[in-house]
Amino acid sequence: MLTRLDPGLSADAAHPVTPHAAVIGAGLGGLASAMRLGARGYRVTVFDRLDGPGGRGSCLMRDGHRFDLGPTIVTVPQGLRDLWAACGRDFDTDVDLRALDPFYEVRWPDGSRFAARAEAAAMRAEVARLSPGDLAGYDRFVRDAEARYRFGFEDLGRRPMHKLWDLIKVLPKFAWLRADRSVAAHAARRVRDPRLRMALSFHPLFIGGDPFHVTSMYALVSHLEKEFGVHYAIGGVAAIAKAMCDVIADQGGLVRQNAEVDEILVKDGRARGLRLVSGEVVRADITVSNADAGHTYDRLLRNSKRRRWTPAKLKRSRWSMGLFVWYFGTKGTAGMWPGAGHHTILNGPRYEGLVRDIFVRGRLADDMSLYVHRPSVTDPTVAPEGDDTFYVLSPVPHLGHKGAVDWRAEAEPYRRKVQKVLEDQLLPGLGAHLGPSEVFTPETFRDRYLSPHGAGFSIEPRILQSAWFRPHNVSEEAAGLYLVGAGTHPGAGVPGVIMSAEVLAQVVPEPVGAR
Repeated sequence: MLTRLDPGLSADAAHPVTPHAAVIGAGLGGLASAMRLGARGYRVTVFDRLDGPGGRGSCLMRDGHRFDLGPTIVTVPQGLRDLWAACGRDFDTDVDLRALDPFYEVRWPDGSRFAARAEAAAMRAEVARLSPGDLAGYDRFVRDAEARYRFGFEDLGRRPMHKLWDLIKVLPKFAWLRADRSVAAHAARRVRDPRLRMALSFHPLFIGGDPFHVTSMYALVSHLEKEFGVHYAIGGVAAIAKAMCDVIADQGGLVRQNAEVDEILVKDGRARGLRLVSGEVVRADITVSNADAGHTYDRLLRNSKRRRWTPAKLKRSRWSMGLFVWYFGTKGTAGMWPGAGHHTILNGPRYEGLVRDIFVRGRLADDMSLYVHRPSVTDPTVAPEGDDTFYVLSPVPHLGHKGAVDWRAEAEPYRRKVQKVLEDQLLPGLGAHLGPSEVFTPETFRDRYLSPHGAGFSIEPRILQSAWFRPHNVSEEAAGLYLVGAGTHPGAGVPGVIMSAEVLAQVVPEPVGAR
């Protein structure tokens, strides 16, 4: 039970002021937390350093082209529908979500292709076409993925994991599901074709994990796609963020942009509020950080004693890879490049070797694999009529490796390499049609999102950096402090950060005096 610590707005004794929750960061995790806290009866204020909501799911406008900066898909729309329902609202009234089929197409240098499809029969047909001898093994992999989904997503992912006993009691299930085995190794035990092994194991890269080291529990992503499909929101993820802000406003909450938090204020072991970079002090009964967990503990709590998430521990942690993202528009290309659908994955000549260069060696390789997003085939709002908008992502090393890449010198040469791959494999003649262009490197992620080492997805989701081992939703460093978002439990990705707010709602105290 929580009573208000700071009187704030005027109130008489018969009507105490509603307890105040301060949320740091207007990313999807922060906005989802604000919605759930508002539904619980808190008065909520969200503070964000950017000029618009969404965090990594925000967008930029250039010459009529909208560049969606971060996540491009929704894989578990039910999580958003549950969030809206908790606030007495209907998600599908507020957001226009479109199911995609195929979800994406994977291409290899030998010209072979694999389309991930919505229907189970269509997927089995794709497997049979690519590698008929692996069909039985694929069926086993699908069953494995479902078992891991039931345990890892629906069970562990939706409940708090901040107590050691929560981990101890599930260890037998972890052992039975061979959570010690990597997802790539697990795929290799089920199918023989190296292309199919890649197609079944690359998904951890979507949340910042090395497929050759993260736990096989992440095979559950294959079931997520099968069970819920892959969706795109008209207006991009930024439209979801805007709809979330509308709900918060209707609840009486406030989202403050251009308001960067400099420090979480702790007194007598309890978080009492925060100080902005401007010097403004904001008192709060509870504080929720959707900033990167590393930034929260290393910067925002720099003047407070930390028992677990010390600078030394953060330095020892393994971080997700960096991202090189090229956003560009093209002129007069609607109808061109019919082979380039909404999502295409272009593989380089290496899989394991390239992943090792990115995660282990920290080396910027000459070859690359690319994720190509062409939302204009689905969403007419993303580009002027007759034009296209693209987003091309290449996983690269983060900035924490020895001899980190100097992106001020390498960004343009690397962008030219990316353009050549696109012209050779997917978008012939691209250079003649280029319009507005924007490049994000790990240095951009470091400076724009305050991401340690410019990592794209915070702490890497290895087995000893997941569940109880990950930064907890209930901070052990200060009472009244909670964490949500990619760097905490259950992890990165749109479903993960939305679920972190669901877990938050289970652990915050009831707001006494709410009205």
